[in-house]
Amino acid sequence: MAKSRPSKRASSKSISRPRAKSRSNAAPAGGKAAVSRNRQPAQLRVALLGFGTVGKSVAKILCQESDSPLLLTHIFNRDVRRKKTASLPKRIRWTERIEDVLASDVDVIVELIGGLDPAGDWVRRALRAGKSVVTANKLLISECGPELVDLARSAGVRLEFGASVAGGIPAIIGIQEGLAGDKLYRIAGILNGTCNYILTRMEAIGSSFQAALKEAQELGFAEADPSADVDGIDARAKLVILAQAGLGLRVRAEQILARPITTIASVDFMYARDLDCTIRQISLAERVVSPETPNRVRLAGAVQPALLPSDSLMAHAQGSQNIVTAFGEYSGRTVFSGYGAGGDPTAVAVVSDLYAIARSTGAPPGALPKPAQVPDEITGDFTVPHYLRFVVKDRPGIVAALATILAKYGISIDALLQKPGFPHSALSFVMTLESCDSAELNRALAEIAQLDFHVEPPLCLPIFSE
Repeated sequence: MAKSRPSKRASSKSISRPRAKSRSNAAPAGGKAAVSRNRQPAQLRVALLGFGTVGKSVAKILCQESDSPLLLTHIFNRDVRRKKTASLPKRIRWTERIEDVLASDVDVIVELIGGLDPAGDWVRRALRAGKSVVTANKLLISECGPELVDLARSAGVRLEFGASVAGGIPAIIGIQEGLAGDKLYRIAGILNGTCNYILTRMEAIGSSFQAALKEAQELGFAEADPSADVDGIDARAKLVILAQAGLGLRVRAEQILARPITTIASVDFMYARDLDCTIRQISLAERVVSPETPNRVRLAGAVQPALLPSDSLMAHAQGSQNIVTAFGEYSGRTVFSGYGAGGDPTAVAVVSDLYAIARSTGAPPGALPKPAQVPDEITGDFTVPHYLRFVVKDRPGIVAALATILAKYGISIDALLQKPGFPHSALSFVMTLESCDSAELNRALAEIAQLDFHVEPPLCLPIFSE
């Protein structure tokens, strides 16, 4: 991927310590817990908010083991009579009154209803009441994550959101727990299964974007309105969460560049293949600290289609697979891969967060993470090679005109590719550029766009290498 100097500051985990609750078998002062052979260790009492696809899978997992440290006691859902099932233990209290849950003695509330309202209000109330929260709500965490983390910290409880990014992959918990001893400076990945499915189908069978999208919709991989996916909005929300959890940086979604995959055509895969590359939607965030200004932190982040070498791990993500790659100053590259959606995979991430809370109950105050840092600068610019595809009305001097403008901005052409068989009225060809700053390239492209031989706007894609 794009290179940058690793940060010299440690990233911090985006979670907070749970408040230990009193139990009949709690440890006496200065001693260890005295648990008799006939009594269970203290269990965390868990409430579910939402009993849809993911909620049902979470309940199934929680109730299948009798010796679990997690005890499901409450399920909240609107019109709860329609959802209630006899397959779960009779001890569970079903309710459609949120007050029943918030006023109960549960230790952890699992929020699975989604959206900002009323989910945000209920999560805040739960944290203020001294209850830890586990959520799969990527919109809530991307918009309000830092505020909620601070609230959890001040209340002495935990906020876990591993299921909000690539739900079936333990990326968040792996980064926060497994890589807590490292200093992460880059996170990259394929974070949207819909886009990955569309692009891999275009690559495999040479279909158009619209044909691949229609197939994805018919198979249930894409929504009727796919704009949040194909425009990069969904992946951007996940990248914001990863930047907070892994890089310790507080950023808003609208500050991150997002470009759509709708501009990609089947011919781009033909040219990419000639370059021994493929095309994927890549989410990338880098924490950059300059030696000249060590107290200033810059975040370079974007979600966009990009060329990847065919030997890249991310180039091999097929269908709706997700990949999250973390780069650390000491551990190097760590890869998390799998399927990022669906009831059971997402439920596994939720229950894993619950187990993390159960393991850390009673953690010392020193376990509290530092607040996320607001970067001094946020940019979508990377200094990497680029791919330019043009469709023009053929005439002499086109390449010379393009080269003149690029040279004016100090940008060098690496290669020129042209497939045969295109009409002179819509001639397609590709330039690859040597490594250059994308901001400078955008200025050159703005000038190039004014030339009168274009049939359609030029396509510009970064070329990333791991």
